Amino acid sequence: MPEESATENDITVADVWEYLTQDEWEVALGLLEELGDVQPPPLSFWEALATAAEQMRMEKSAAWCHWRCHETLNGMIRADLTLRPAAEARRQTPISGAGVLRPMWNIGNRTPTGEPALNIAMLWVERTPFLEPGGRASVRLAPLAPQQWQHLEPGQVITMHEDRSVAGTAVVLEVQRPAATPTAQE
Repeated sequence: MPEESATENDITVADVWEYLTQDEWEVALGLLEELGDVQPPPLSFWEALATAAEQMRMEKSAAWCHWRCHETLNGMIRADLTLRPAAEARRQTPISGAGVLRPMWNIGNRTPTGEPALNIAMLWVERTPFLEPGGRASVRLAPLAPQQWQHLEPGQVITMHEDRSVAGTAVVLEVQRPAATPTAQE
């Protein structure tokens, strides 16, 4: 938040600098990560934060900043995911929340023969390190082929698959298209 319009509850550049001068690097990095949710920063912001996190050996923060680099380039999809309970699904263990899982998704695309086409997207579970079978959480999806996901809209229901059976159901909450990148002529 700009200093001149900040209230006492807003985070400003001065707040971040104060933590840096006190050698509270992790806190400063965390504040900067949160600032990225207020107004979308440029790719260079996330790249610099990823580098800083890597230098501090903060693997999860580095992974998050790399994830945000991907979203800056390819757009962002958030959804409310509910996994099927262990008694009803193949998965018996929690899924990692840190962007490791790459499940398949039925997002409404079809093969040339009319069958459902499954599309792959990495999964990041927000605000929790893992999601238990039967659990529910907000997630972010990073499609491997983002152009195939352009038709998604908030409110649309999509299904997650780890095999032929449905592993979970998600309702799309938010879709942000990638920011237009300037061409060399501009």
